[in-house]
Amino acid sequence: MEMEDGRRVNHLPPGFRFCPTDEELVLHFLYPKSLRLPCYSNIIPELDLHRLHPWELDGKALMSGKRYFFFSQKMENLVLENGYWKQLEMEEPIFSGGSGKVGVKKLFEFYIGGAPFGMKTNWVMQKYHLCNWGSAFSSHYPKTKGIRKLDSNKWVLCKVEEHKGNAQSFNYSDEDGSELSCLDEMFLSLDDDLDDISSSHFL
Repeated sequence: MEMEDGRRVNHLPPGFRFCPTDEELVLHFLYPKSLRLPCYSNIIPELDLHRLHPWELDGKALMSGKRYFFFSQKMENLVLENGYWKQLEMEEPIFSGGSGKVGVKKLFEFYIGGAPFGMKTNWVMQKYHLCNWGSAFSSHYPKTKGIRKLDSNKWVLCKVEEHKGNAQSFNYSDEDGSELSCLDEMFLSLDDDLDDISSSHFL
């Protein structure tokens, strides 16, 4: 969020939480961002996944609770200076009411060291992709019909979180109390086999 004096604030004020559903993240943030529409997407900053390790997101990404939100340009190789993001072989479609499939959510784990022999950490990321430029979006944004999709394959929306403890210590519900999808439950249950590693060891 940007203040009147131009300063950027990436922490919400006390009492406020950013808890959009997957559908809302795609329809009201990622889609407008990709189409360069003046919408709510400007509260989420743009960051480079190649430059920032997950423990470096504080103060840069939009933070709500223990979660970090940011846009990044779409890239296949997620290798950083001291580690890499490894994609799990599971993804979940995102639907918008009766309009059909509008996005895909992919799950990643962060490893320290070089692939494929890195050490797994407690950092996990959900990455949102657009997958349909048809009627599902035009019904929400009728004025965009026929407009060239300039950035349709350029942007993704990332949600990053560090998990602590084990799977049994989690209640499988989102911060706003809503029921989680099967991929969200997998996202949380990863702690059951994660090593007890603190990111502070790698700062």
